[in-house]
Amino acid sequence: MFFPNYRPRRLRQNQNFRRLVRETVLDINDLVMPFFVVEGKKIKEPIKSLEGQFSFSIDMLLKELKEVEALKIPAIILFGVPDTKDDKGSSAYKKDGIVQKAIREIKNKNFNFLIITDVCLCQYTNSGHCGFLDGDKIDNDSTIETLAQIALSHSEAGADIVAPSDMMDGRVFAIRDALDENNFNDVSIMSYAVKYCSSFYGPFRDAAQSAPQFGDRKSYQMDPANVKEAIRESMLDIEEGADILMVKPAMPYLDIIFRVKEETGYPVAAYNVSGEYAMIKTAAKHNLIDGKKVMLETLTSIKRAGADIILTYFAMEAAKELIKK
Repeated sequence: MFFPNYRPRRLRQNQNFRRLVRETVLDINDLVMPFFVVEGKKIKEPIKSLEGQFSFSIDMLLKELKEVEALKIPAIILFGVPDTKDDKGSSAYKKDGIVQKAIREIKNKNFNFLIITDVCLCQYTNSGHCGFLDGDKIDNDSTIETLAQIALSHSEAGADIVAPSDMMDGRVFAIRDALDENNFNDVSIMSYAVKYCSSFYGPFRDAAQSAPQFGDRKSYQMDPANVKEAIRESMLDIEEGADILMVKPAMPYLDIIFRVKEETGYPVAAYNVSGEYAMIKTAAKHNLIDGKKVMLETLTSIKRAGADIILTYFAMEAAKELIKK
């Protein structure tokens, strides 16, 4: 029998060999933990469609964030769930909005992590759409003016990074311009540059109460079939002033993460979204998979594809597992 001179199994024979030649290493520094913030006091309400995740009032969130800091997770992202909605999404940009209040309270505690904020209108408009309506269509240009106003209000409250997720054309330029004009030059923009019109967002929309009340988001979120468009969107956002590019979702779009990283060279974030998280949790609950192993394998695959930053509901759970290694 013929054996080749090179035997790949030589480097797999025990854990230390595997560690020595490992090409991709998942690290706590890669992770961002999302949180849903609601009005009220002493609220820590389970999100039924996101096992292990909760909606927090600010006082309860501050307690949870002590563990985030202890785990040395470098950043969180906040999603506000307001008490009131209207056709202008006015609670998204007011000084005492839920996200603005949360940012200030968190900053007052001097936690050692970055605060990223979602900049969008879907949670705040009574239509559930990410922009203002003109009949049954989205008015792009009037929307971006308000998105810039939201980003500015978050920056005034103390956000380190603003993350527009709306997919309106030109919104990165409008936000960068508004921040720079108001001396928030150091606030970064993590643009949802490549956000697909995906079927994986269901649990998030339950948690954020942001499902569209009619129609869908196909006129502004990307067609899942498109690759070249993802590169065009990324390049446009770079030209407009984005500091970090995001691909969302992650698991079905690993090829897109790779392409965006390879073709732009920019820091790339990937959002391991609610549907991806829920599938793993549900399968583990029914003993179909080892949930912790599949979690780590999934997050490693996202990093291997080229993501520098991974937004995931697994962040705290994954951090605890990584500490053990």
